[in-house]
Amino acid sequence: MIAVVQLLIKYALLESFGVQTTLDGLGISLLILATLCIAAAGYIINDIYDVETDTINKPDRVIIGKSISEKTAFNAFIALNIIGVGIGFYLSHRVGRAPFFSIFVIISILLYVYASYLKRTILIGNLVISALVALSLIIVGVFELIPAMTPTNQETQVVFFKVILDYALFAFGINLLREIAKDIEDIDGDYKAGMNTLPIAIGRERAKNILTVLNFIPLAALVYYVITDLYKQPVAVIYFLVFIVGPLLYITVKTFGTKTKKDFRHLSLMYKLVMLFGMLSLLFYLFIL
Repeated sequence: MIAVVQLLIKYALLESFGVQTTLDGLGISLLILATLCIAAAGYIINDIYDVETDTINKPDRVIIGKSISEKTAFNAFIALNIIGVGIGFYLSHRVGRAPFFSIFVIISILLYVYASYLKRTILIGNLVISALVALSLIIVGVFELIPAMTPTNQETQVVFFKVILDYALFAFGINLLREIAKDIEDIDGDYKAGMNTLPIAIGRERAKNILTVLNFIPLAALVYYVITDLYKQPVAVIYFLVFIVGPLLYITVKTFGTKTKKDFRHLSLMYKLVMLFGMLSLLFYLFIL
């Protein structure tokens, strides 16, 4: 999904409008590869630290210690980080913005700190990982638009950077909701592992009620967007209502009666689909704008 949305930002949004960009085909491919390597490393270190909880929450999906040894997994984590950060170092100098290299280092460090500590704290881990998901979109704007910005094109560059920020905010919000749903799903294993997630701190039922209320925020924002910005584009309106607003409304209603791990796993999948269809809406921007 990260690769798809980065390609969509590059080719469906920026290139289709003739916006002045920095990266060529090779450059965007390297940016995607760097992002994917660091994200994959984050998943690996998360799996290493989650062996205890995963053994309880999803024993059939445990990989570390079964299919792959912990040492092999840790070596893969180091290797993928080196590749990702190394490519980031090269790209940053290629676009003439050496300080951009620090973005890759910070992401790599935060993913490790998240897996080893932050995910055990109330909401902080959820907020951090959701911010990193949003950053995987923003980083395309950082590398594509900022180095190419001049006094003559600054206004246009800022407009398209704001569009990317809007999508990043959407990704942040939906991922945050999904993280809370996952915490409720995994409450048993997390509790036995000594973690202090939101449902452990306030109880499963109260956490579910908070999730239900929070669902209304992106729902209301999307309805407002459809009414104010898309009303002249019937195809886009139908797409947003059927594939984004509709599923979010379904999730909101479904959350009321959600009780079992299977129910929360279903919600988690629905959040993923909402995020995917939200990102695919970038294909409509050529017609919307």
